[in-house]
Amino acid sequence: QVQLVESGGGLVQPGGSLRLSCAASGSIRSINAMDWYRQAPGKERELVAGITGGGRTNYADSVKGRFTISRDNAKNTVYLQMNSLKPEDTAVYYCNANGYTRITYYSSQPFDAWGQGTQVTVSS
Repeated sequence: QVQLVESGGGLVQPGGSLRLSCAASGSIRSINAMDWYRQAPGKERELVAGITGGGRTNYADSVKGRFTISRDNAKNTVYLQMNSLKPEDTAVYYCNANGYTRITYYSSQPFDAWGQGTQVTVSS
């Protein structure tokens, strides 16, 4: 019963910046990877950036040097700082997290949760 709540999307001009946030809530024991995906009209959903529980990051080639993913483990939140935005960055952005929920003091089960998606539009 883990939920992800996203914020920070909107309309921005080319060259501008946006910061997306995604907070996980529920009975969470631990979170492993947290990722950002996006899906543009007519295209398949693609991985934009990911970060492991240990802080290891990876990025799509198209956003390297412009986007930065980070996380605050105390808040169960992942961020995506997007700079030098281009029109081709326009898409619905989704966050994803996987880990383990706490069922009882002794037991847990894996989860894989998705956010509702937030629209990012880069246009002049």
